[in-house]
Amino acid sequence: MQGQDGERDRRGARNGGESQAGAPACDSSAEVPAGAPDAEPRRGRPRSAAAERAILDAVIALLEAGEPLAGLSIERIARTAGVGKATIYRRWSGKEELFVDVVRDMEPTDPPLSGTAGLADLRVMLESLRTRGLAQRSSVLLVNIFAQMKSHPKLWEEYHGTVIAPRRVAMLEAVRRAVAAGELRDDLDVELIDDLFVGPMLVRTVHRPDAPLPDDLADRIITALLQGLAPAARV
Repeated sequence: MQGQDGERDRRGARNGGESQAGAPACDSSAEVPAGAPDAEPRRGRPRSAAAERAILDAVIALLEAGEPLAGLSIERIARTAGVGKATIYRRWSGKEELFVDVVRDMEPTDPPLSGTAGLADLRVMLESLRTRGLAQRSSVLLVNIFAQMKSHPKLWEEYHGTVIAPRRVAMLEAVRRAVAAGELRDDLDVELIDDLFVGPMLVRTVHRPDAPLPDDLADRIITALLQGLAPAARV
């Protein structure tokens, strides 16, 4: 499928053309003697990048081939990636944690925030929501994965706790910075303000999949809300 081929091309470009799913990855852990020291570095170190890339690509390839999330086993993933099960378990505690990283790999990367700005950081996060919405619309696979995730409570809880919740915390912190800087009113509940900013974007990206997502949508939401949230002018 053309959309899936495009996803694979983008992943390869983003990761420097590292090994594709099904290609054997150098792995000395297929059979690990009891008590033997780890022959491979822990997750995140440069020398483990090729194996990790092969594992992520293996999951994606299996899903693209029509395998349901519930039907994927660590054994099947390891065989497709050309690694041993021990290699997977050294990086992920189980399938849920691995699948969350697969979704992260397919979604646009979260942009960096200044950590000091208020409205400016809010705008960056709203724009990130918009681009993720566009990515999901153009990816049949992502739509399918999210639909399956919601029917697996443990997997959805893992995704919510490690991906969605931290994004919400970052948004709330940006709202607090905006209030402290006098960019937003200080007499409203911070969580309510956050919902007012995020709500319109979520409606467009999640609940109305046919709604337009123009380039200036984040700016339009902020501008419209500031008419009601900006502090009163001091005389």
